[in-house]
Amino acid sequence: MSFFISDALAAAPAIQQPGMEGLLFPVGILVFFYFLFLRPQAQRAKEKKQMIAAMNVGAEVVTAGGILGKIAELDDNFAKLEVGDGIFIQVQRQSIETMMPKGTYKAVVNKKTKA
Repeated sequence: MSFFISDALAAAPAIQQPGMEGLLFPVGILVFFYFLFLRPQAQRAKEKKQMIAAMNVGAEVVTAGGILGKIAELDDNFAKLEVGDGIFIQVQRQSIETMMPKGTYKAVVNKKTKA
């Protein structure tokens, strides 16, 4: 007689290894995380890539830093933005986050000049 393991537990038959049923839960979690995190992130990256490819001169955009501007010149890697009357900055194309509807830049500039 052992003090640590009861006689009934020691005499129990060996436990079988889980088969395919044991893999269902981990595989289910992986599928859940794929649809919850990875797939939406890949779709956003694809949409941003299409937006950057479709940019043209005159488009109104917002950069990752929150700067609103109008595209004056485009290069393969850089875009020149007009952020004020005669004020230009050079940014990477990848730093442009959003294309704004036409007239947004003009409305903001006119609002500043009236105030």
